[in-house]
Amino acid sequence: MEAMSLSDFQAYLSRFNLARQLRRQHHFYVGPTNSGKTYQALKTLRQANSGVYLAPLRLLAMEVRDRLTQAGVPCNLVTGEERILVPGAQHTASTIEMMRPDHAVDVAVIDEIQMLMDPDRGSAWTAALLGVPAKRVFICGANSVTESCTRLLDALQEPYTVTYLERMTPLMIEDASICGERYHADKLRKALQPGDAIIAFSRKDVLTLAARIRQWGFQVATIYGALSPEVRRGESARFANGEAQILVATDAIGMGLNLPIRRVIFANIHKFDGMAPRPLNATEMRQIAGRAGRHGLYDIGYVTVLEDDEQWHLHEMLGCDDTVAPFALPIAVGGGDIEALSQKIPTWRLAECVETLHAQYQRQSGTSALQWHVTPLQYQQALLIDETAPKLAMRDKYRLMCAPLAIQVPIARDYFVQCIQAIDNYQPRPLPLMPEWLKGQQAEYLEQAELICQHLSLYSWLGYQYPKIFRDGDLVDEARKKLNGFISLALRVQAGYGKTQREAELGQYRR
Repeated sequence: MEAMSLSDFQAYLSRFNLARQLRRQHHFYVGPTNSGKTYQALKTLRQANSGVYLAPLRLLAMEVRDRLTQAGVPCNLVTGEERILVPGAQHTASTIEMMRPDHAVDVAVIDEIQMLMDPDRGSAWTAALLGVPAKRVFICGANSVTESCTRLLDALQEPYTVTYLERMTPLMIEDASICGERYHADKLRKALQPGDAIIAFSRKDVLTLAARIRQWGFQVATIYGALSPEVRRGESARFANGEAQILVATDAIGMGLNLPIRRVIFANIHKFDGMAPRPLNATEMRQIAGRAGRHGLYDIGYVTVLEDDEQWHLHEMLGCDDTVAPFALPIAVGGGDIEALSQKIPTWRLAECVETLHAQYQRQSGTSALQWHVTPLQYQQALLIDETAPKLAMRDKYRLMCAPLAIQVPIARDYFVQCIQAIDNYQPRPLPLMPEWLKGQQAEYLEQAELICQHLSLYSWLGYQYPKIFRDGDLVDEARKKLNGFISLALRVQAGYGKTQREAELGQYRR
């Protein structure tokens, strides 16, 4: 989408009137991983009379809440699916989408600012940058988007400082790849050492590698995006305390997790972006590779790849400047925009409103600092809502378009449809039933357990929007504990999928 008009820009800013009144001072802490960016900002947050930490993940919000609590600072936890409010607490750790533009604090910390480039969630970082109502705002992350941020702050005439931080331990690319000219599993087995983290880019590859490395005699911790934050914390702890010698993970470790990794091994240098495989970019490779060499534990962090011909890409991405040219920061369409348009057209189809806005913003030009953004997944969600409940009020349709959902997963999509129908019929919907197999330890049910966890997350989110329909919210924690316990055990006995994607492709090539 193209840039928005000046009137639209002012209308968007009006969502954040409190922030405009505070004369905010911004402090950028930018640099590579293991440079102490967030640590520095959290020190100031801890000492403030009031504050908020805005996290990219529920897991990180939980971790910061725990750190502040342990330091004697009462802290709330607020995410889309839970509210843990501590009496008298003046600090809150929150996922970034839950930022409150109507509640002023002394200090705010916006973490992982490079997520502005995320095609699905970037608009939440724009809203925080423009709208968090704090006297002092600390912005932490990679340097890649700093110029785009400061350009916007210049337009707002809000002052800022930029502090560039360096890594506290050097990061070294190993001279040789793990397997040499051609990948072979036995070469990987012989090269593995305690403290290694192998990074793959699909759930199937992570589980296959974890199962195989466990068969080779290592204890293994496993982390990937479909796991709940509680399970990921448990697996992180197993690796941190030495119970697991090897970590196998997706790029989920690239955001903020503090793990005692000595060496990062890229199992692949490509990832699937929803459309097709593409090479990892500089920011992605730096975020992941930079997890090696934790300060205070190792003097040097190491990074490598599996095959010789992948080394050039690793050198190129870690050696180049990862700053991106200034770009228009994405902003989300609001419920008020959708409602006003639906009455103007007129239509009760959410997808038609989304299409109209898309076409309208493409025709407009003006300030290039911001641009409206509707993701393809949101559009798919809008189509599904229209199809399931065509007469539902537009404000409800918009709310449901914002629901956390993996719409591309058929079982998640089907469950979402059932929830929409419950709202449309105003019919109470109980918590998903816990299956009998939860009482056993059969690893073949691992994926089903992960999907039920996702159903619980959606149910919990909907419970805050429609408490009279999704009224079993007080049962979510107990159900989640059972599922998380099952998943944690299943990860240690699951058998993987036979071959990794690389091995399957090599097999086809050799034939």
